[in-house]
Amino acid sequence: MFSSIRSRKATVFSRSLLHVAVATALALPAAAVFAQATTGAIFGQAPAAAGETIRIESSTGQVREVDVDASGRYTIPQLQNGSYKVSLLKDGAVVDSRDNVNVVVGRGVDVSFAAAAASAQAQDLQSVTVSANTLPAIDVSSVDARTVVTSQELAKYPLGRTAEAIALLAPGVVPGSSYFQGPTRNALASFSGSSVTENAYYINGFNTTDPVSGFGGITLPYNVIDQQEVLTGGYSAAYGRSDGGVISQIGKRGSNEWHFGAQMLWTPRSLKGDPKDTYYTEGANAGKIYRQFSDNKSWVATTSAYVSGPLIKDKLFFFAAAEYEKTQGNNVGAVTLPYNTKYSYRDPRYYGKLDWNITDNHHLEATFASSKDQYAGNLYDFDYDTRQTGAYNSGDTSLKNSGDLGVFKYTGYITDDLTVSAMWGKLRSTYFSQIPGYDPTLPYISGRDQQNPAYGTNVGNAQTVATFTDPRHTSRNTNLRFDVTYHIGDHLITAGIDNQTVRDLNDGDTTSGPGYEWIYSHVDPATPLLDNGTAFVGAPGDYPNGGEGYIVNHEIYRTAASVKVTQRAQYIEDAWQVNDRWLVKIGLRNDQFTNYNPDGVAYLKLTSPQWAPRLGATWDVNGDSSMKVFANVGRYYLALPASVALRSAGSSLYTNQYYTYTGIDSLGVPTGLTEITASTGGPVSSNAEYGQPRDPKTAASSNLKSEFQDEAILGFQTELTPEWVAGAKVTWRKLRNAIDDVADADTIYNKAVSLGYDVDPANVQGGYLFNPGRSNTFKISDGNGGYFDVPVTNADFGFQKLKRKYYGVDLSLEHPFDGKWQAKAIYTFSRSYGNSEGQVKSDIGQDDISATQDWDFASLMSYANGAQSNDQKHVLKLYGSYQITPEFLVGAVISVASGKPRTCLGYYGEGETSPAYPGPYYHWCGGEPSPPGTYRYPWQKNVSLNAEYRPAFADHKLAFNVMVYNVFNQTVVTTAYPYYGSSAAPLSRYDSALYRTTPRYVRFGLTYDF
Repeated sequence: MFSSIRSRKATVFSRSLLHVAVATALALPAAAVFAQATTGAIFGQAPAAAGETIRIESSTGQVREVDVDASGRYTIPQLQNGSYKVSLLKDGAVVDSRDNVNVVVGRGVDVSFAAAAASAQAQDLQSVTVSANTLPAIDVSSVDARTVVTSQELAKYPLGRTAEAIALLAPGVVPGSSYFQGPTRNALASFSGSSVTENAYYINGFNTTDPVSGFGGITLPYNVIDQQEVLTGGYSAAYGRSDGGVISQIGKRGSNEWHFGAQMLWTPRSLKGDPKDTYYTEGANAGKIYRQFSDNKSWVATTSAYVSGPLIKDKLFFFAAAEYEKTQGNNVGAVTLPYNTKYSYRDPRYYGKLDWNITDNHHLEATFASSKDQYAGNLYDFDYDTRQTGAYNSGDTSLKNSGDLGVFKYTGYITDDLTVSAMWGKLRSTYFSQIPGYDPTLPYISGRDQQNPAYGTNVGNAQTVATFTDPRHTSRNTNLRFDVTYHIGDHLITAGIDNQTVRDLNDGDTTSGPGYEWIYSHVDPATPLLDNGTAFVGAPGDYPNGGEGYIVNHEIYRTAASVKVTQRAQYIEDAWQVNDRWLVKIGLRNDQFTNYNPDGVAYLKLTSPQWAPRLGATWDVNGDSSMKVFANVGRYYLALPASVALRSAGSSLYTNQYYTYTGIDSLGVPTGLTEITASTGGPVSSNAEYGQPRDPKTAASSNLKSEFQDEAILGFQTELTPEWVAGAKVTWRKLRNAIDDVADADTIYNKAVSLGYDVDPANVQGGYLFNPGRSNTFKISDGNGGYFDVPVTNADFGFQKLKRKYYGVDLSLEHPFDGKWQAKAIYTFSRSYGNSEGQVKSDIGQDDISATQDWDFASLMSYANGAQSNDQKHVLKLYGSYQITPEFLVGAVISVASGKPRTCLGYYGEGETSPAYPGPYYHWCGGEPSPPGTYRYPWQKNVSLNAEYRPAFADHKLAFNVMVYNVFNQTVVTTAYPYYGSSAAPLSRYDSALYRTTPRYVRFGLTYDF
């Protein structure tokens, strides 16, 4: 919809397959490993004989013992991550054992004893101990696409200290648009073509995804991460609410040994590469500087410490850590906002973990985590002629965002075959903002570089923010899970519930100053500003002082509400070990989503069964975990976050009123106004957002369905030699259904009239949530307490069918760590294409979730089909480390990727008109069609290196390290200004750089671990 241009900062499953999933309704691998889980598993084979058992002993003193079945197989599911000793016993005596078996979250470890045990039996049960590094590198129990990075690996790689930087090591994951950020300013990522809001984040099994809008999630302090699991597809029915990817972090825990340590990191400003300045590209200002970036730099200092150990040996353990990061720098704004902002960020983070072994069969754990991001800054006048910073102007908006998490989990090994677990947690988030010295009398002046030069250029005032948010804004996210796992014969059956409730309190934005903003524009004077059937705004040339196309817009914007979302799910799944080489996983999940308006009334109630079947299989080709072939198909549903209600179901106000003018005063306010007449007789709101409460029955189409996606994966892994593992994987995804909003009230009204309904046009609102590409039924008030049901087809709107498809081929070659070195190479060829990115629009930075300008009017979707914003055809990733000596380590991360699509948006059609919205928002450029993918950004290349020295005199506990990110300082444009304007009045900023790849920086570190 036009109002959403403003940014808030046939199925793959046939019926027979669905019947199989429902009827079997029981199935997952013998190792019972789940995506986003907090546990792993140990499984394997032993010679079938009477009296055989498997015993495991953890580093926290827990001991479990299970029988080997008649076929010689065993499995021990639901194991905490950590190190174990695994022993084969016969009649109570140890026959064979494996030391230092490392259980990785979400994976099964094959610990088989057949050969060694037979040898030992021949030697009259003499004990044999084998090192764990002889275990297979290929996990034949998994059918999904996952990458697990451990804390040991993180210490060896030169990476940014974010969850997303780690995720980029996985195939199919590419950087998201720089427009969007997570809760602590972290850059986001796109998984296999999906938008950045379609991912899920977890900490120790709790869903920490941003509950308000879905942009990222709360993550752990970097040094606390024990393992990070990155799911790019194929995860089990136990988890959902993502059709992108999953980032699941497991925090460190205490053991029977005492440990403590500290680290200091320093990223100096002086060693950073110089960012490149941005220049005007069109018109009289072409070649002149638009924004100085070259001195926009900062320094970063990070201090962290931890301590862990037993409070009661073998019973009660703790891990506690704290991290404090401070960033300080400056940021020069554009010539239209000529201020030098001197700022600082303070980011304290905390983590605590308690583990209580009540008995060997009952475990209780508690997790506490806190992440805060505090910003403060001051604005100083900046003179672009002299490039000098002047006097203090005003204080910048102060921000204090935080997330505080508490999670409790119980795990009970009731019998050898029955395991239950229950988890409950709450995430409390705050979004405080305050503007020091805020002047409520000054309006914000936008578009200063499009002011009529006859009256002034770049004229404004001290107001530095367009909108402000309610400082009381908070959210509450409560998550309850209960899971039961039962082992019977060749089946490991798991079932459970997954319930989540989100309350978004005091959310919303309001136009700053007196409550309105002045926006200057330069347009074609002969073209009406708006002519979409629903509303009309005339051509500027028909009004005094409009002959050159210089206009100004009086804009008012206000949203404010407290809302709630509930998400419920039930699932059942079975891991069926068909034989010693084939494992089949069959699962079924049912999701229910309900979104409530500010009055507590449901405006979306998607509670009819939403069946999400999952089917996977893995084939241990040689029977020794040296080669596997795996496949997976599944369906994944996605709920709408809480913020959707603010404009789709609240009392939002968003109006625009256009004028010509004869002057500009010293504060940037236009004078000598002449209103450009609109069909409304006053302000225009394309979605009928005039501040009135929205009837919850008319917020969305009455037959609305949830967004969901189908996916299929086929791949294999094989040992080329004992030192090298190769793999290949094909991923296919298709978005089957999406939710967005439609603003074409005129088409809905005309359809109602054609059906013989006596409809008041005022009762046909804009901004209805609907399913693009499908027939939707809209409820229209009859004025007497009843409603007309108006079915509108895709053809009625003039839309294309919804399309978002992704396919990718991943090729990998890996040398697992052998005590000396490790390396991995991944090449991905992929395509992400269609006419819808998903919940956001990365090409223009529009973050109105499921309320983008796409699908508002047919003209906006003309030539919209093409390569989508997250499409990168070729991506090569290389990373690894080498232990030169016990004292010296080096590591590297290298990436080479082709450029993403670059957008050119102009006025509609060869005649360059504006049938939907008054502006260059159409897939036309200079009167020529410009579908996505017509143009591309440059290739991106990055080489990052690190080195570490651990002196022997400190027993290798002290470490000095240095990392150089982007060694060759390759900075290329990743996002450019997308609006071309018109042939008669091209915009001066078109194609000027907005964002580039991160310049080189150097980080020094000092670490001590005991």
